Amino acid sequence: MYRRRFIASLGSAIALPCVAAAQQKAMPVIGFLGSTSPDLYVAHVAAFHQGLNETGYVEGQNVAIEYRWAEGDYDRLPALAADLVGRKVDIIAAGSAPSARAAKNATSTIPIVFTSGGDPVAAGLVDSLARPGGNATGASILNAGLLPKRLELLSELVPQAQVIAVLVNPNNWIAAPMIGEAQEAARAKGMKLQILRASTEGEVGAAFESLSPQRLVALVVGTDAFFLTQRDLLVTLAKRYSVPAIYEWREFVADGGLISYGASVTAPIVLLGVIGRILKGAKPADLPVQQPTTFELVVNLRTHGTGAEAFCLRAPGA
Repeated sequence: MYRRRFIASLGSAIALPCVAAAQQKAMPVIGFLGSTSPDLYVAHVAAFHQGLNETGYVEGQNVAIEYRWAEGDYDRLPALAADLVGRKVDIIAAGSAPSARAAKNATSTIPIVFTSGGDPVAAGLVDSLARPGGNATGASILNAGLLPKRLELLSELVPQAQVIAVLVNPNNWIAAPMIGEAQEAARAKGMKLQILRASTEGEVGAAFESLSPQRLVALVVGTDAFFLTQRDLLVTLAKRYSVPAIYEWREFVADGGLISYGASVTAPIVLLGVIGRILKGAKPADLPVQQPTTFELVVNLRTHGTGAEAFCLRAPGA
């Protein structure tokens, strides 16, 4: 009898580590919701990994990441966000304003960490920048709000321009406030404004074709992740139609564009590393939305060249 009890207790002791292992929490999963395509988001993903590494998380070692890409079609974002919610990911990382809106509409409980080119308060993502108050926080790069400044810079650079055109993506919620700010800035300067809308490659081409060849038109390219994916086309068309243009990111100038003004395109993605703090127990409601402190003015010194020669001026953020 004692022998049977000993064997039974030994079997229980051996089984305990197996039960404990089975009860251990699985590796946390981050759902990354991108509005563009992975081949055009390489630098962003690298910056995202950098931010995670700074808080002690490495993909494949102590955290898993499931990627979903809308390939520039914002209409796909709600379904992609719903898929991540259905898979019960621990956190959703939203790499753009449209992605953040889709994630916010899909869940009110799963933490969301976003980057937004517009005002996240106006978008309904957070209650305030200092106290987000819900399940979302992140970084606002303020680029949409810099559109009036871009318009002013372009008008000073090309004072002979008869029309200032502004290109927006109508599928992005920040298009409407950008148009309003552009109209106000144009009225203040007594300038004629033309609004161009494009959400596909074909519509980008059509937008340039709609410009009057009888007038000197200068172009402000609005804040939108889709336009970043179309930067080669935008720069090429600006040269073909002899349209001086200003962009939000220096990547356009590197590809031959004339001038850019805005925050770094990858710096806010690093800030998504705040996910590490949430995985360790912090609540999005208590983590202030972060904002850039430096903006870049990048000017191409060879307006008809490849953009290899350029200079960059950095100014503290307001």
